[in-house]
Amino acid sequence: MAASAVRRRRSALAAGVATLAMTLSLAAPAQAIDKYDYYVALGDSYAAGVGAGAYVDSTCGRSANAYSELADDLKSVKVTTNVACGGATTEIVVNSQLGVLDWKTDLVTITAGGNNLDFGTLAAACATALVGYPASPECTAAATNAIIEGENGQLAGEVGNMILSVHAAAPNARIVVTGYPYILEPLPASQTDPTSFNAVATRLINGLNGSIELAATTAAGTFGVDVTFVGVTEAFAGHGALTQDPWINLDFTDPGSFLHPNAAGYRDGYLAALTAAGAYTP
Repeated sequence: MAASAVRRRRSALAAGVATLAMTLSLAAPAQAIDKYDYYVALGDSYAAGVGAGAYVDSTCGRSANAYSELADDLKSVKVTTNVACGGATTEIVVNSQLGVLDWKTDLVTITAGGNNLDFGTLAAACATALVGYPASPECTAAATNAIIEGENGQLAGEVGNMILSVHAAAPNARIVVTGYPYILEPLPASQTDPTSFNAVATRLINGLNGSIELAATTAAGTFGVDVTFVGVTEAFAGHGALTQDPWINLDFTDPGSFLHPNAAGYRDGYLAALTAAGAYTP
């Protein structure tokens, strides 16, 4: 009889604890997150901040004016770690930048994919075409190859693999992937020859951004990854390389910054686009 009484008391205690736990859970719902505690920026030179000056890393070109570093001043971001590096492809991001991610990471931004299209070679081959000279055969070949890879699904698959790898390394993180700005201000189709370099450059960036957006949409819809795409072309509108107020560097004497955003581009282009899209709002 004593044992039976003990069992009854244990059962009553267990029931009481369960009731208390349920009451507490109903009375005190979890508070909404008001800031990101562990924000990590991944990617290539556009994520590192190349072109913006105020460099804090001579190897990768990381700048204090990179969009992730500027976001560090926002009240919604507590700690920012930028491990982006100039020249990084999506494969390099996966192989060398994910070590800083873990279950505590709650926000990851990525700008990557341009180097998968061998953007450096393209920029060198097409430097004179950017300022109005006829495109050389080398420029035409490089641009054609980049357009093909950007439009045939190969790049989307590579970016998608990167996104899934980031998600595996930081399963609790919100992931935001960005696009790239137009280098030259696009002309209306009615005002330009589709074979002109302006039209080719516009098509190239459209294919690049389209592949990145497709990868993000597929990762979210098919694999349930918390990932969104943020385009920046609208934020950069009117500030192409040859405009009166350019946000893209076109200084031939500074090959490191050539065709990268300047400080205004990272602040008023990238940061503004990400902020407007709610990327830094928990």
